[in-house]
Amino acid sequence: MSDTAATVRPDRRAELANGLARVRGRIADACAAAGRDAAEVTMIAVTKTYPAGDVVALAGLGVVDMGENRDQEAAPKAAEVAAAGVTPRWHFIGQLQRNKCRSVVRYADVVQSVDSVRLAGALAAAAAGRDRPLDVLVQVSIDADPARGGALPDAADRDRGLGAVAAAVAGAETLRLGGLMAVAPLGWEPERAFARLAEVASRFRAEHPAATALSAGMSGDLETAIGYGATHVRVGSALLGMRPTLR
Repeated sequence: MSDTAATVRPDRRAELANGLARVRGRIADACAAAGRDAAEVTMIAVTKTYPAGDVVALAGLGVVDMGENRDQEAAPKAAEVAAAGVTPRWHFIGQLQRNKCRSVVRYADVVQSVDSVRLAGALAAAAAGRDRPLDVLVQVSIDADPARGGALPDAADRDRGLGAVAAAVAGAETLRLGGLMAVAPLGWEPERAFARLAEVASRFRAEHPAATALSAGMSGDLETAIGYGATHVRVGSALLGMRPTLR
């Protein structure tokens, strides 16, 4: 039997249940240490490179939010999961090319990686046929390195400046500005990265008070991210285990 949405092996389901219990425990402990309610933090299961069967199994264990970062993998996986009668909340969290927007808006409920005015415009146009606005998080660059992904805080750049990108999303009828997403830069300690992000998020919320989501933290640094106010953590290997990359 192949490991597909229709055939979830009992041993794999047990592995996922154990991983989920461990991650939920870590989130609860981190929230307790930060004086926060664990209900404030949403875990996104990052299912890239894992099969549709894992998504179906996780949904059966009560996981609602799933994350993918490559459209060529996510689109068929979402269709396979839907065919199994499962409807998770899909988050697109990877770098998004403008020519992929029309595909992504067909299955994604949230796009977390908008980092330019041009991308916001393409996504807004692609979302025109939806029955409700697409939730968007602006990906922010913690180290403000223009060579990497992320809108640039404190920059006047008309395409990549954080203020310009947020305004483009907020002004689009087909999009809804939900907040910010960030990845700790390579070489930065999580404490330094998420402290900087918290400063950016505080100023951002002053301008956009309804955009309270802060997606930050992954398997290795979710506790630090929660300590600095993350509302969403993106967990892959700690939940699903290590797996060879699908090709």
